[in-house]
Amino acid sequence: MRNKADRPDTGLPPGEGDVNQSPYRAAWQERLGPDARALLAEDERYFLRQSLSTPCLNALAGASGSRIADMDGREYLDFHGNSVHQLGFAHPAVVAALQHQLEELSFSPRRYANRAAVNLAKALVESAPEPLGKALFAPGGTLAVGMALKLARYATGRFKTVSFWDSFHGASLDAVSIGGEALFRQGVGPLLPGAVHVPPPEPGRCIHPKETDCGRCGLACAEHLEYVMAHEGDVAAVIAEPIRCTTASPPPPGFWPAVREICNRHGALLIFDETAVCLGRTGRLFACEHFGADPDILVLGKGLGGGVFPMAAMLARPELDVAPQAALGHYTHEKSPIGAACGLAVLETIEREDLVTRSAESGAYLLERLQAMRNDPRLDAVITDIRGLGLTLAVELRHPDGKEAARDLADRVMYACLERGLSFKTSHGVVLTLTPPLNIDTQDLDLAADIVAAGLAHALDHPTA
Repeated sequence: MRNKADRPDTGLPPGEGDVNQSPYRAAWQERLGPDARALLAEDERYFLRQSLSTPCLNALAGASGSRIADMDGREYLDFHGNSVHQLGFAHPAVVAALQHQLEELSFSPRRYANRAAVNLAKALVESAPEPLGKALFAPGGTLAVGMALKLARYATGRFKTVSFWDSFHGASLDAVSIGGEALFRQGVGPLLPGAVHVPPPEPGRCIHPKETDCGRCGLACAEHLEYVMAHEGDVAAVIAEPIRCTTASPPPPGFWPAVREICNRHGALLIFDETAVCLGRTGRLFACEHFGADPDILVLGKGLGGGVFPMAAMLARPELDVAPQAALGHYTHEKSPIGAACGLAVLETIEREDLVTRSAESGAYLLERLQAMRNDPRLDAVITDIRGLGLTLAVELRHPDGKEAARDLADRVMYACLERGLSFKTSHGVVLTLTPPLNIDTQDLDLAADIVAAGLAHALDHPTA
């Protein structure tokens, strides 16, 4: 049997995360203590290896608030968190809700109602954009995406979808079929039929790849989508992230209202996947609220469980409740009282602590601090863009020697920042993605900005591992 690791490099760009097999990771792990290295070896011994997880970066011993701690006693500000830590880690309100629910009702078989699940469904639909009046839960965002695809088929009688290259909607076969990350699609054989892709509405990746100003092309990306929809003729849904989470890339102004009209003209549903950007992450409770277009179906996940319990939701217009005889999800933990209690605690805490406003204000502050790096000509020379929406921010790098050199630079910056106590994600090879908790304090924002600047300077001074 051929070893998949022996396949030649396709030349396609890196996908979601940092490069696990880089020399910088090996050098980083050499500095770990013996207990951490032993646990990493056990991890690789007992888990099936996979990209983005193997070898693991480090071994954790604790997580609280905005920080994680490794087995060697080092602490890191976590501006990654897999996008689950809107409230930071182990928020007291979420932990208390979980403990109370464990004592009251730990599990509810699917055919029974329970108060926690009903309360969360009510809270979500009452706070969501107005057309969304029904909910369904799942144990994870990928599964909620699958439910949305099923519902679109039942509601329209069609099976085709249009989605965007470079997008991410989960790692199951149906989710990677509509997703656009090469890493997840390569080598797995036939994918879901009818999954049509179009270029994303992002400068440098769109229908005009050399155009860097979205204001100059007259929404050619939307015109191309219209063309595809007209020629396909029987599309069930357009599915997309309202803002690309891993690169913090917003669409050009007017894009989503144009897409909403295109879907209306062609009888297709609009599905927004907010798994990673929901619940205040962008400075609004729901990311789509920034863009002037209401979806027919909205997918939420990650932070909904408070960083404690896996929890996701699909919200839909009431008139899409058309499949009572079908199994849209039918998951064992579909109405988990524990997950629902955690989700309700998240929503209540966000409201009580006004974290949506705080996210918008903190994001603007951190964006300004990061943009100050461009005052240094040496740093500015390797920065393509610094952007953000709320506490979803990105620093995109370049290098005069080309894309591979830029990817190498981003990798070195990540490890230089880890050495200084800041953890974040690299995306698309050249993007430093920063997603801190919504309740992060200003002192930690300043610390993070200083570390990114210092890490970038260090990487420029040390071009090799």
